[in-house]
Amino acid sequence: MGDPAARLLALLGLLQRRADWSGRELAERLGVSTRTIRHDVDRLRELGYPVDATRGRIGGYRLGAGGSLPPLLLDDDEAVAVTVALQAATGLAGVRESGERVLAKLEQVLPSRLRPIIGALGSTIERGPDNLGSDAPDPEVDPAALRAIAQAIHDTEWLRFDVGGQPRLVEPYRLVNWLRRWHLVARDPRSAQWSTFRVDTMVLRMPTHRRFDPQPLPDGDYTSFAMRTIASSGWMVHARLRIAAPATEVLERINPTVGLVSPIDDHSCLLLTGADSLDTVAAYIGMLMMDFTVESPPELIDRLAVVAARYGRAVDAASRPSPKAPRVP
Repeated sequence: MGDPAARLLALLGLLQRRADWSGRELAERLGVSTRTIRHDVDRLRELGYPVDATRGRIGGYRLGAGGSLPPLLLDDDEAVAVTVALQAATGLAGVRESGERVLAKLEQVLPSRLRPIIGALGSTIERGPDNLGSDAPDPEVDPAALRAIAQAIHDTEWLRFDVGGQPRLVEPYRLVNWLRRWHLVARDPRSAQWSTFRVDTMVLRMPTHRRFDPQPLPDGDYTSFAMRTIASSGWMVHARLRIAAPATEVLERINPTVGLVSPIDDHSCLLLTGADSLDTVAAYIGMLMMDFTVESPPELIDRLAVVAARYGRAVDAASRPSPKAPRVP
């Protein structure tokens, strides 16, 4: 391969494809001498690619990690896949702005042959609205908060934050994204109690830099745990309702993330549910199509009165006879 620039790209592609290469293997693949490979490796290092070398009879090269981020080498399919993924990520709270910046940078460095394809994708793909289950806007999460929590999870360090004005110290284990909201699954080291916290309600404090001995969730399924506990801790408002129906019937009509159901007797049960607004709670309660009594909060009763009056007016209007059309002489 005579063109030095093309050879560098080919060498970089080989190093990205496999973890370890001997100098002889690389030389044979590229049709050059091992001395040329050593020269090209030095050139890649000058460009910011951390290429590690190992000595000995079976010595060779591998693409290391760290250092400054050099230009990425992507084939056509990979470039299209990354671009489409970034377009989808721009709708995710917490990474929307950074995703848009990365997408703009990627589009600037794409080869000319790919720009029409990316342009076609950008002009022909539309995103439908994501927030269809609530009248409340999606919460915004600071990307710095996500990074800090992820780092604490990775380093197995205690995480300190305030939520609802109360200080908390937890062992962080997983970040879960669900319905465009970020949740943290964590364990209280003093009580050994597991909980799920909404990240947009957390005010992070200084890093503790204090490691803990991990005590994994008993069944290891952090996502399922989050789904079970979001109903009681993952919403901005919560409601406690007495439902005039057996618990089994209520459970058949709701998702576990929507509410926790506890039987009272054979004919009634208690439902703890929530949403990001009382209007959303009022709307979803009606979808149960079961009689109920509100135990809390009292503000929900006021919202139900508004909804009931509106439905009542709709029924009255439908029951009144339609005015007859005037007879044409």
